[in-house]
Amino acid sequence: MISFAHQHGLEADALLGPTGLIADQWPDFESRPEQLVMARRVQEAMRGGFHLTVEAGTGVGKSFAYLAGAIDQAIAGNGPVLISTHTINLQQQLIEKDIPFLTRILPEKFTARLAKGRGHYLCKRRLEYAIKRKASLFDTDTRQLGLITEWAEETADGSLSELDFVPSSEIWQAVQSEHGNCQGRKCSYYQKCFYWQARRKLETADIIVANHALLFSDLILKEAGVGVLPDYRRVILDEAHNIEHVAEDHFGIRISQFGLTYLLNRLYNSRKRKGLLAFHKSATASKDLVKKCQQAAQIFFAQVQAWHAHAGDENNGRCEVEFVENNLGAALKQLRLELIKLGKQTKNEDDTFEFLRYADQLEAIETDLKDFIMQQKNGCVYWVEIESNRRKKVLLRSAPLDVGPYLKRTLFDVYESTVLTSATLTLGGSEKEGFAFFAGRIGLEEFDSLQAGSPFDYQQQVRMYVEANLPEPNSPEFVDAACEAIKKHLLKSDGRAFVLFTSYAMLKAAAEKLSDWMTEQEMELLTQGGKMDRARLLDHFKQDTRSVLFGTDSFWQGVDVPGESLSNVIIVKLPFAVPNHPLIAGRIELLREQGHNPFFSYQLPMAIIKFKQGFGRLIRNKTDSGMVVVLDSRIVRKRYGRQFIEAIPKCHVEVVSSHEYFD
Repeated sequence: MISFAHQHGLEADALLGPTGLIADQWPDFESRPEQLVMARRVQEAMRGGFHLTVEAGTGVGKSFAYLAGAIDQAIAGNGPVLISTHTINLQQQLIEKDIPFLTRILPEKFTARLAKGRGHYLCKRRLEYAIKRKASLFDTDTRQLGLITEWAEETADGSLSELDFVPSSEIWQAVQSEHGNCQGRKCSYYQKCFYWQARRKLETADIIVANHALLFSDLILKEAGVGVLPDYRRVILDEAHNIEHVAEDHFGIRISQFGLTYLLNRLYNSRKRKGLLAFHKSATASKDLVKKCQQAAQIFFAQVQAWHAHAGDENNGRCEVEFVENNLGAALKQLRLELIKLGKQTKNEDDTFEFLRYADQLEAIETDLKDFIMQQKNGCVYWVEIESNRRKKVLLRSAPLDVGPYLKRTLFDVYESTVLTSATLTLGGSEKEGFAFFAGRIGLEEFDSLQAGSPFDYQQQVRMYVEANLPEPNSPEFVDAACEAIKKHLLKSDGRAFVLFTSYAMLKAAAEKLSDWMTEQEMELLTQGGKMDRARLLDHFKQDTRSVLFGTDSFWQGVDVPGESLSNVIIVKLPFAVPNHPLIAGRIELLREQGHNPFFSYQLPMAIIKFKQGFGRLIRNKTDSGMVVVLDSRIVRKRYGRQFIEAIPKCHVEVVSSHEYFD
């Protein structure tokens, strides 16, 4: 008889040990020492109320390990525990596979729920309003409203992911649930409201699964005394290597020319005579002010483009205080006040909520715009990005140079225990020392640590080739030489490869040079940034066992291709971040001011962690094998290159000469 109890909780060994409940219920399950050690440490952290970092190598089965800790707290009545992931794939694995399996086999009962952002849910009241006003609200085909109405009668969940087609953004934004546009208990749909039903279920959940974006939104709102999630006491962050970047977005500013234009057009598009204000007889002043805002926005963003064309190249778009005149803020304020006035005057309560919601959105843009122009937050970098597609899109961005104080204040100082885990958190080195860079970047000061390693035999499963004689990557000859080396290694693996680049420009250049050769070899070349989106590219790659995928940033991590489809990962350049990006440049300046060497204290550690992520694409289970190829000779020519090799699992490394390929 297995004993599960520890103060009415769940013992890790009783669940995950060689004679544990999973082994008893799942014939193919193999108890892994690394998984057991991790599960025990997560339980200790949650029971003892301390923060823990865990680097769990590929194959550890870290989701079961931390779920043992979360379920232990749930059974002991110490929930809820929040589990946060970066990717939808991992969320789905937890909610659709791992947690249902554990729920079935455990005698003790617990509840786990997936938390989605409010905008994922249909609002029945707003759907009814949109149908009533569709002639004036929309300039697109409104048949989708009928399909959504039919679906609303059948769905139990009412969330966008359950809809069997993708509605236009214009239609969905008119019918989604929104904060500030909700009548709450006064609404006739309240009892059957999809969002509030989901929220009530979350309130009773022992385990809540969310994504990092929703978690950070909640942390910021909870600091202001509200929140989008129920209260929780302990947090598990999987894919934790991403949290610095997520925090940059949430604690910074993002103002999009496209977003503002879209918002104003939804209020009133004078050319098409469509929008919220179109049918209101008393909205003449508001319509005039929308037009005034549209004109002011054109002038404002033209100023920004002119500044960028003239001065933006000097520092890659980084701007000074009052780099342009804020002619837009006053117009937005006038429109906002007029909408509030209109909302108070109208007798239709649905109209009131719509007007006031738009007023809230305008106020948020107005505040961000003032902050951006005046650069009111210390320790932040402000910059302009221009996307040149068919039409130039202007983006105003800001982010903290150091997200550590923000995370310390909203996360680590607030919650009893936070567990941060990923396959790539350390730079090598002994236990806690290996986590120093990661912990320093995110403001984590007091914590315990564990490096769980991997159960895979990398010495037998991986051979790494380093091209020692290629020109350095900044050399004009590099791309031609790299393409010849890529040919050689693709022939070795018969295609079946990821070729990972650090820039889209180099990816495109290499694809042009190699496409004819690959056609001759009957290898299909798949390139990121082409006609297929990331998910379709990956599906296509998995199905065609001789294909080769050229990818940049997003293919270095979070991509899982077990089996023979991926037998070769070619790393074209060591993944150093572009040093002239405004945020990177700002951090380099700050580190210099603090007396640090930015290369060794920031740029090199960031590159090592990303290199580990790229390396980790190859081996996804214990039967996988293959090769990793590094075309950047700095890994053997420079003294710091050794740190890249020391940070990955030990495997056979062969330094090869390329001379014979360039005769």
